[in-house]
Amino acid sequence: MKKGIIIAGSILVDKINQIEKYPKTGELVQIKALSKAVGGCVPNNAIDIKIIDPKLNVYASGKIGNDEEGQFVLNIFNNYNIDTNNIVVSGEKTSFTEVMSILGGERTFFTYPGASALFGISDINFEKFNASMLHLGYFLLLDKIDNGDGLKILKKAKESGLKTSVDLVSENSNRYSLIIPCLPYVDNLIVNEIEGAKIVGLESNANNLKDIAERLMRLGVKERVIIHMPEKGICLSQSGYTEINSFDLPKGYIKGTTGAGDAFCSGCLVGIYKEYSDREILEFASMCAVASLREQDAISGMMSEEEIKEFCKQFKRK
Repeated sequence: MKKGIIIAGSILVDKINQIEKYPKTGELVQIKALSKAVGGCVPNNAIDIKIIDPKLNVYASGKIGNDEEGQFVLNIFNNYNIDTNNIVVSGEKTSFTEVMSILGGERTFFTYPGASALFGISDINFEKFNASMLHLGYFLLLDKIDNGDGLKILKKAKESGLKTSVDLVSENSNRYSLIIPCLPYVDNLIVNEIEGAKIVGLESNANNLKDIAERLMRLGVKERVIIHMPEKGICLSQSGYTEINSFDLPKGYIKGTTGAGDAFCSGCLVGIYKEYSDREILEFASMCAVASLREQDAISGMMSEEEIKEFCKQFKRK
């Protein structure tokens, strides 16, 4: 029996710059602190999942450069015992993002596409994996994925008997329609309210999430559509519609939101893998997001499954 989860797609290094406020045009603002962390779909989700359940086999699949940042990524993966046999080294520089982070939440990103933009179907050898799930992200960020290779990867994954899921990035564009041909090959779609609404051409708000999810299911998603936003999370599946409110966190609790969305997604993937009910998936995913919000970077706040559940007992939902 195949076990484990493949996390495929974007790999980058986050260069986090702590600032007190974002400058207006022509203004100068001091950087108060500097740090470096792995980022992107593959590191964020793979490491989160491995921390949540160290016994779960996690396979990383992506592209890095033959440079200091690429070695930094590999070292981090190795520290968490993540399988890196399907990480391809490219002649292009490792992708990176300059993150301008304001204490307490707001952040701005300047990203260099780098090696991850070149990642595609030819870089995945499905015979190397002994896994039952493939998660692919991020659409709208990776050139080859967006230009047809994402669809090819999902088709090949389904032919190989894998359960599939995808994630997107939020951008202000009309490119969201490119994900639609992929949806019939997606078992679990995990997006935020902006991304979900953009795919189906609706305005996003807390009151129409069910409508958005229903339209996404009609476009071909097989098992469930999960949509998350700061106020709540929802899941629509063959079992019905489920909605839960977010936790009411005390003032000053949030140190950074860099990894909250990926943490939520990681909680969903673990829940799906372990065959949780839809409500249990949403509850655990929101707990993972709460854990992530404790720290500025994307992975430092994550804890084991047991620790997360115990930690979140101190909070009530809105």
